[in-house]
Amino acid sequence: MQKETIGTLAAVMTAIISGFSIFANKIFIVDLDATVFTAVRALIIGVAFFFIAYWKGDWGKKAGKAGKINWKYLVAIGVIGGGLAFLLFFSGLQLTTSGRGAFLHKTLPLYTTVLAFVFLKEKVSQKQGIALLAMLLGTLMLYMASIPADKLWSAPQLGDSLVIIAAALWGVENVLAKKAMLNGSSNFVVSFGRMFIGAIFLFGVLVSFGNLGALLELSAAQAVNIAVSTGLLFCYVFFYYWSVKLINVSKASSILLAAPIITLFIGSLVLGEPAPLLQLVGSGVILAGAAVMAKSRSEFREGV
Repeated sequence: MQKETIGTLAAVMTAIISGFSIFANKIFIVDLDATVFTAVRALIIGVAFFFIAYWKGDWGKKAGKAGKINWKYLVAIGVIGGGLAFLLFFSGLQLTTSGRGAFLHKTLPLYTTVLAFVFLKEKVSQKQGIALLAMLLGTLMLYMASIPADKLWSAPQLGDSLVIIAAALWGVENVLAKKAMLNGSSNFVVSFGRMFIGAIFLFGVLVSFGNLGALLELSAAQAVNIAVSTGLLFCYVFFYYWSVKLINVSKASSILLAAPIITLFIGSLVLGEPAPLLQLVGSGVILAGAAVMAKSRSEFREGV
């Protein structure tokens, strides 16, 4: 029960960080190349988690079982979750509002829960199933609440679609991360794989498209924005993978659905982002479902 409480609190902290981060990143990403933005952040955080894992003794023979490195999982986690998904998400966030991007990002539990049930044998209670259906209904309501294009959200429909694809990829990554931890890798080693290998993938994209020179063209203000965003992402990854280590990944990802409430409020207040009634109702339904998931205990089906 202590693990359950700590894991749940870590997931709640992640949700708070996520809610503020998506709004901040919406402002930061407007005048930045999405690949440069994601690559620099990933590299810095990847290096940070390498040293944390080393300091914690999660590398090498002295680490025992926790020192087992599942490279096939780390590479898949890095490319899928730390690279491609981030690239699609921030490309989408440039085109849609922070509030919509935040809520559509939180379709993550739907993919995560189904995949965790199939591949990790995590239990899904009737109460959790109802909560997930509520979240899905709220997301559909939000998606149906169309908004006109504007300077800061030039193509909402395309942006929404990119965010949804990114969320699906993060669902795959979540399950791979939990599997790697169940097989012996620590949450810090997995965090390193996600961010550092993801950075290698993203820098590869920069080189392939001839955009590496964009790094040298960053202004001082843009560099500061990337630094702030990097700090927020570090905190997000730290708390989220801590929660995944202690509780079911389906539960951890579902608690994050509370984050868009924060993003929606700040986005409307500061940027004047539209918030149609249908979108607000959908937001409330998603929040209610997240509250139910947060109270559910983490269990596995027999055979795990």
